[in-house]
Amino acid sequence: MNEIVWPTIDSKHLIVDSKQMLIVEKEMFSDGMPQEALMEKAGIQISRWLLKKKPLLKNGITVFIGPGHNGGDGAVIARELFLKGFYVQVWYPFPIKKTLTNNHLNYLTSLGVTKLVEPPDTNGKDLWIDAVFGNNQKRKVDNKLIKLFNQKFHKKSGKVISIDIPTGLCPDKGEPFLEDAVKADFTLAIGLNKIGLMQDSALPFIGELHHIDIGLPTSKLFKVEKKIFKITYKDLKNIDLPALPKNLNKYKRGRTLVIAGSEKYPGAAYLALKGAISSGAGYISAVLPKIVAETIWQVAPEIVLKETMNCNQTGNASLCSALKNIDLSEYDSLAVGPGIGIDNDDWQKSKDFLLNFKGLLILDADALNRISESKLGSNFFLERKSHTWITPHSKEFSRLFPNIKGRNNVELALNAAKEFNVSVLLKGANSTVADKIKAWQLFGTDSQTARAGLGDLLSGFVAGSSAIDLSFSRNITTEFFAKYVLLHSFAASKCKKGSDASAIGDELSKLIRNRKTRQIS
Repeated sequence: MNEIVWPTIDSKHLIVDSKQMLIVEKEMFSDGMPQEALMEKAGIQISRWLLKKKPLLKNGITVFIGPGHNGGDGAVIARELFLKGFYVQVWYPFPIKKTLTNNHLNYLTSLGVTKLVEPPDTNGKDLWIDAVFGNNQKRKVDNKLIKLFNQKFHKKSGKVISIDIPTGLCPDKGEPFLEDAVKADFTLAIGLNKIGLMQDSALPFIGELHHIDIGLPTSKLFKVEKKIFKITYKDLKNIDLPALPKNLNKYKRGRTLVIAGSEKYPGAAYLALKGAISSGAGYISAVLPKIVAETIWQVAPEIVLKETMNCNQTGNASLCSALKNIDLSEYDSLAVGPGIGIDNDDWQKSKDFLLNFKGLLILDADALNRISESKLGSNFFLERKSHTWITPHSKEFSRLFPNIKGRNNVELALNAAKEFNVSVLLKGANSTVADKIKAWQLFGTDSQTARAGLGDLLSGFVAGSSAIDLSFSRNITTEFFAKYVLLHSFAASKCKKGSDASAIGDELSKLIRNRKTRQIS
């Protein structure tokens, strides 16, 4: 079940760090690919991309040429645009170090391309192309250069395009080496997606991110050790979820139990259950605080109320007394956490029920906060022997795993998944889903869909969806988790009736109902 099925291993989906990119290139060079040829491919493909956007070029182009091979890519771009009849000038902010780059620059001079001796004017309307350092930058960059670019960017007198990586931005962390990095209107990633560009911290710098395909051999991509995938809404068309036979009854179409809500946060229970209903699961049960249990039949009559939870003096829910009376073996999946509040004594009494649950356990929000404050802490996950999926945001993750290190969110999620044998959804603008050997990072999602309650909705949706798929396959993988998260995000982006979590739940129901691959009647 560890075989990678979705998405396909190709250059537009695979994400690499700077070292992995260099390894792929070196292997190509050792196989006989000349460096000159690769530079030509990169520069020409970028030129073709630019020529499809001629309004960017109409006021001329200034190419900032770096000292290495990224500067050589810039020189090829300058040459191609000049030969197409555009006004092109170049400037070298640093001495040129690579012979191949210098040769290209000498040829530019012979063609008549203008070579600037002073920095270009930030007030001009020309397009600036940042071809200074790219994927190989490893340390701080001259702050004067970054300020020059960003003056241009903020004046909006002309666009800024960065080749591969904006200058001053770490290609692995997605953060500036110092206080700032070049802010680009467009970033053109050459060959493969660089992991730094995918991080939330990179969003203020990269502008629109576009992938430039230079024809990397698929055989090389399969050899990349860590498999990290960029997934976008375009990948929804290739989602393949199991189709259940039409003659299965409700008990064989997914059985899930949702434990959510408290006197302090009753709305979280409603939203989690709405998410579960939207999945299309056949049998949804709930353990709810009394304040919610009394009215749930009015808003969700299809929910089977298994038990009610008492709440302590501060309004937080108590799980233990309810769990004692439930046979958890009846369920394929169990979601615990949305809005239950913190009660450390109750968690200590109830944790064994969850440790012994043989199905898929989904832990969200206050369940994670209870774990982080408990005596066991994150060792809870090591004591549990069955599948566990967790959905922390960055602060919850830090509390759960204070000793987990990583250069970016993807590495953090992968390292936590490997050490604690869980599947992790690390939520953010570009959320990451990971297990111990691979990861999926959402990209290009709707920035307007960060709303209170969406996490509760997602927990219920994951619980219901996984229960359905567990009815078909007893060993669903983290790949399914990534698919559910992408479907949830897409539903949020398509919601026309409103931006609240409840309306998004309605949109999610419609999306799942319309998916032909499900064939749930």
